[in-house]
Amino acid sequence: MAAQSDTPVLELVDLVAGYRSRQGPLGRSRAVRAVAGVNLAVRAGETVCLVGESGCGKSTVARAVVSLLRPIAGEVRFDGRDVTALDRAGRRDLRRQVQLVFQDPYASLNPKMTVHDLLSEAWRIHPGIVPRGDWDAEVAALLERVGLNPGHATRYPHQFSGGQRQRISIARALAVRPRLIVCDEPVSALDVSIQAQILNLLARLQRELGVAYLFITHDLGVVRHFADRVAVMHLGTIVESGQTEQVYERPAHPYTQALLSAAPSVDDWRAQEGEEIVLRGDVPSPLDPPSGCRFHTRCWKARDLCRAEEPALVRRDTDHPVACHFATDAHVVAADGH
Repeated sequence: MAAQSDTPVLELVDLVAGYRSRQGPLGRSRAVRAVAGVNLAVRAGETVCLVGESGCGKSTVARAVVSLLRPIAGEVRFDGRDVTALDRAGRRDLRRQVQLVFQDPYASLNPKMTVHDLLSEAWRIHPGIVPRGDWDAEVAALLERVGLNPGHATRYPHQFSGGQRQRISIARALAVRPRLIVCDEPVSALDVSIQAQILNLLARLQRELGVAYLFITHDLGVVRHFADRVAVMHLGTIVESGQTEQVYERPAHPYTQALLSAAPSVDDWRAQEGEEIVLRGDVPSPLDPPSGCRFHTRCWKARDLCRAEEPALVRRDTDHPVACHFATDAHVVAADGH
């Protein structure tokens, strides 16, 4: 984990974002607020992990951060500037400063381009980063930096394994020397042993280059020894956030406790006599989220207050912020799994 400054590279302020969904071939389209008021900051040289189930809005956050999706409300700030208010030159510079590594290395690389072309393409779009005469040497240096053979620059993506392709994707992101890389489930499509290699690579690159990461995943077990801070997302909102060890060792929100209970790759924080937490019921639809706390339909602690009032993300009887009216550190919670 890298040392961080106090200056946020990225700030999300009451971010609301989403898309339109059409139900049935002749149905009316409806606005879906997949992200409903998220506040988050990533500082220079820091790794912040955004974790939650599929469909909770994590990738919508990623798309808003890299300006692939315009927010409905709120702000996305980079270096203190609202990116939605940038002019054309400002947006162009933002695309160089913020890069995205996609989930699927098989689909994110153009199969008709060589590795050399994939890595040097950004220098054509953003002239001045690397002089034209230095492209070959810089491509070789990038490949070596991510653990690939520089002599393979003339090969095509199909000639590499999945882990190697993801290394190419990381090298492509680094080519423009960004300050922030958004990693959207970058290891979920890889074998477990390869996942560890990619995480170690990202950690080493951060130490060497000082780049910040917003790391998006559904698997809490992946990032325990990688992230500086963790934010847990459920149905468009952040329900718990804090330093990594705080969240892993003392999860306070019932949803976080359930996620950790289901993750065999992390240390068991539950009391020895505790049982695995099994959530009942279906995940509510973002088209029609529950009133009050959005988790109350599956929560074993739910009371009338939870159904009527949405809890704020604040410190309660905990050492880090949690959005639960009845939050308590996990070390005093008996996990009864209903």
